[in-house]
Amino acid sequence: MATLSGLGAPPRFSALRNEALSQWLASMLGIATFAGLWFAVTLGGVVSPHFLPSPPAVLARIGDLAREPYAGSLLQGHLLASLQKFGVSYVLAVVIGVPLGLMMGRFRLLDWAVSPLFETLRFIPPIAWVPFSILWFGTGFLAPTLVIFAGAFSPCVVSAYRGARQIDRPIIEAAQTLGAGGLRMIKDVVLPGALPHVVAGMRVSAGFGWQSLIGAELIVGSTGLGYLIIQGESNIEPAVVVAGMVTIGVVGAVIDYAMRALEEWIRRDWGR
Repeated sequence: MATLSGLGAPPRFSALRNEALSQWLASMLGIATFAGLWFAVTLGGVVSPHFLPSPPAVLARIGDLAREPYAGSLLQGHLLASLQKFGVSYVLAVVIGVPLGLMMGRFRLLDWAVSPLFETLRFIPPIAWVPFSILWFGTGFLAPTLVIFAGAFSPCVVSAYRGARQIDRPIIEAAQTLGAGGLRMIKDVVLPGALPHVVAGMRVSAGFGWQSLIGAELIVGSTGLGYLIIQGESNIEPAVVVAGMVTIGVVGAVIDYAMRALEEWIRRDWGR
């Protein structure tokens, strides 16, 4: 005889729903605990508000920044400027890095030719490219793009390369037997086979690119969230600094969750 529970959602769906609910509750508990400790430290006088403002003070300052211009723009204007720089540089890193990694994984001669230079350049910290950015682009919109590109490029190449190298040799030989070669091999065989690795690398690349953007804006930017923070520091307004940091963290988390959802969808679809 079917029970009432049997008439409800399938067991697997119920398990996934319970897991999602547990994850959400644990996340909210973690955020609430952190906010509570932060509030207790500032309320108890352990740290002066001049060094660490309380959560209500930061939230109030975020609201003010969204209504009144600061450092030349509203908070959402600075956010949009940062996202535009990030978007341009990140797309370039993916468009150039992924095909290069796939071809390096597929063509041994290209791998031998490019790897020494690539392995040298990828260990240069992105922030070290700031002087070149200033020399080439000044301090305008394009100034941080080289820095962001340097942070986002390497993970795209490495993940695509590893994905291409892990494709089973019989699959490559079967495609060659059917007449696939060159760019068609890359497009129809290598890219689909390496796609889970590529998307995983794109997620890592997005994180590095976003961090590199803020670092560049702190030094060379004239707009953006990093520029907002440095102006808050110059004006001795810790609430502005923390408000900018909170905005950066929240937006970075949203980007990462979006990339994680894409990665999980690709892995689930390619795993069938």
